[in-house]
Amino acid sequence: MVKSKDLQKTPDIEKPTSRKKSEQSDEIAAIPLAQQAANQIRDMIIQDHLKPGEWIREHALAGQLNVSRTPLREALKMLELEGLIRLFPNRGAVVTELTVEEVREKLEVLAVLESLGGNLACQKASDAEIAEIRALHYEMLAAFSRENRLEYFKLNQRIHLAIVAASGNSSLIETHARINAQLYRVRFQSNLQNALWSTAIDEHEQIMSALVKRDSKALALLMQNHLGQTFLKFSKNLEIIAAQKQDAG
Repeated sequence: MVKSKDLQKTPDIEKPTSRKKSEQSDEIAAIPLAQQAANQIRDMIIQDHLKPGEWIREHALAGQLNVSRTPLREALKMLELEGLIRLFPNRGAVVTELTVEEVREKLEVLAVLESLGGNLACQKASDAEIAEIRALHYEMLAAFSRENRLEYFKLNQRIHLAIVAASGNSSLIETHARINAQLYRVRFQSNLQNALWSTAIDEHEQIMSALVKRDSKALALLMQNHLGQTFLKFSKNLEIIAAQKQDAG
């Protein structure tokens, strides 16, 4: 297994060497400014650059992102729909802070949804969809080897969303996307410790094997247990952070 040099460091996304910078710039330019801002703020939240319970200083953030207040406010509305922030009239926006119990409850629901998604994906996914998910898996392994946690996490999320999307059940896809977005930061933070990150890789190898074999029962169980492990890793990370604060004090 790859060993991280820094337990808490989250490197910036590495740019794929196989693609030209001009192509990347064209893709970014095609994304609406508000969506670009929302993507950047979302990354700041999951990496704790904007912490739970923290009020967002709109003027400073607009300058940091080099956008005007209008697209910034549109971005904040997008993130409120995802459950990552809360907007208060005439007061501003604050980063959502979930209690441990709220995290547990949401993960329980998400585990059931992903279990169902895995089951249906084995039955309904096309060969092309499974091939695309496998390709994402290999990209994720490459990000893991580079110790690039943010790129790894985004590919990880694309895999989970793609498996659920392959179920072909629109109600499931919509409900899963909403709850998953609310747990975006939690799922990122759960893999900050080295040993736990390696465990997630092992679990994903088993998930991919079951999907390729179209073993619906095995994949359903793996998906459900995988989310259960996320809560255990999240809790462990809280314990480590609390111990670090105590040592610092």
